[in-house]
Parts: sequence; C-alpha cells; structure tokens
Amino acid sequence: MKKVYLLVALTICMLLTSVTVFATPVDEGIKFGMRGDNVQMLQKLLSENGFYVGEVDGVFGKITLKAVKDFQSSNGLRVDGVVDKETLLYLGRASSTDFNPSRSSRSMIMNASAYSAYDPGNSHYTSNGSWLRRGLVAVDPNVIPLGTRLFIPGYGYAVADDVGGAIKGNKIDIAFDTHGEAMQFGRQKITVYILD
Repeated sequence: MKKVYLLVALTICMLLTSVTVFATPVDEGIKFGMRGDNVQMLQKLLSENGFYVGEVDGVFGKITLKAVKDFQSSNGLRVDGVVDKETLLYLGRASSTDFNPSRSSRSMIMNASAYSAYDPGNSHYTSNGSWLRRGLVAVDPNVIPLGTRLFIPGYGYAVADDVGGAIKGNKIDIAFDTHGEAMQFGRQKITVYILD
C-alpha cells in the first residue's frame, strides 16, 4: 500500500514539474523542434495576428518557423526564427487595436458572409487543408490570392485560406469557431484591408 501512495505522489510531482516547465517563459527562446504549451501559445498568437494557418498543436515545425520569420520580417525584428523576449513582446502588442489602416497597401469594400466548420454541409478543413477556424477566410483567388494576410475591423487579422462556390468577385466568407457566431455575424458590407 505504501508503494502505491509513493507512486501516486511521485506521479503528481512529475506532472506539476512538467506543467511548471511548460508554463514558464523560455529564456533561451522558443525554437524549431520544440514542443509544448509555450509553442502552442506562440502558434495562437501568430494565428491571431494573421501569420499562422496551421494546426495549433504545440509542435514548432516548418510551418511555425515560416510564420515566425514572416512576423519578425514584417515587424523589423532580427529574422532568425527564434522567438525571444523581444519577438514575444511584439506578438503581444500586435492586436486588433494596434491596426493602422494607413500602413496597409489597399482596402476593398466587400460583401461578407460568415461560416463555420459546424454549418450543415461544410467541411472541417479549408481548401488549403487547414482546420477551419476563426482567423481564416474564403475568397475569390482572382481578387485576393490565397495566403494573403488581411485585417477586418471588428473581426481582426485573417488569412485568405479557403475558396467557395458562391465566393466570386468582391465577396468574402469569414470563418468563426461556432455556428452561432457565424449566424450572429450574418451578412454585411465590410471594409477589408490587404496587408501583403
């Protein structure tokens, strides 16, 4: 019986230690090949800022590395793919409230609709193979090329990652995480800022 208690206590200590390690900042930076909660947090921040369209899985692979380098390049940081304290600080600052329309190359008035992976007949993946979630939009690639980063007031940063049969010309379909959010957005005319 003592062995069971000792084993349970040892397991709990190991779990608490691993949670503490992943939850604390990494002094030497978050780098290619790393895994865990810090990488997952990084992927979420990159996704919210329109640089990452991959799965938020906590694995710092090639897609995450490219997103980090793109973010560093667009913010005048050293482009080394290592997320140090300065890069994290810039990622934290880059929110929808910081958007400056004068820094974008152009804007377009578009007819917008909303969708989610949970709408009847929709796939859980975009045409580019990304998990359908907030921060991704469907566009006509003849108007906005796939991979283009966008800013949509009231929604935030987004990446053109999907196409749709009804999305032709100046139409855009904005992804949400739930069917209810998509229904609440409905259809409206919006201004879309092209960042790339």
